[in-house]
Amino acid sequence: MFEFQQYLGFLLFLTILTIGFWLMIFLASFVPYWIGGAINELIKEKRAKNRENEE
Repeated sequence: MFEFQQYLGFLLFLTILTIGFWLMIFLASFVPYWIGGAINELIKEKRAKNRENEE
């Protein structure tokens, strides 16, 4: 059926495919969440600073 090198090549292909899939899921979900949270914190800090200046 398969020779040993073909089997190793197939396993390597599946490993790279799986790593790529999970990396794409991570980048598509966590990074926008991280950026959105950072922007939200900046907005909160600016609002707090404006409230201090008004008082």
